[in-house]
Amino acid sequence: MKIAIGSDMKMHVALVVVEELKKMGHDVTTFGALVKTPAPWPEVAIEVAEKTSAGKFDQAVLFCWTGTGISMAANKVKGIRAALCHDAETAAGARKWNDANILCMSLRATSEVVAKEILEAWFGNGPSEEKEDMDCLYFLKETEDRLMK
Repeated sequence: MKIAIGSDMKMHVALVVVEELKKMGHDVTTFGALVKTPAPWPEVAIEVAEKTSAGKFDQAVLFCWTGTGISMAANKVKGIRAALCHDAETAAGARKWNDANILCMSLRATSEVVAKEILEAWFGNGPSEEKEDMDCLYFLKETEDRLMK
């Protein structure tokens, strides 16, 4: 799978995630402070989200200090469902029920161990095929199409 990873700061947990994804066999491309500085969080988020939405990447992982700003910015891009995840169960649910395509994590609050658990849950799950879950995603897409012309 082709994965984009962006961060506004070059910190240990982001570097661990890059290496872990490579170990999992993914083709990883880095953005933001993982490549150059300065790297303002909204610019990193929008660049990665636009490339993911355009199909250049299958999924993406984004980091900022809290994870909140980068997830909010990424969600401004049509077709993106960025989810801020602090644990494996949230990551699994974001993939299963929300078909999230960008995983966001906090540089401050995510340990190396928890980051690895989140990655396993995220990449170990796919979207639900239950009618109710699919109907919710359809409603979300229709609303996005109407509001984000």
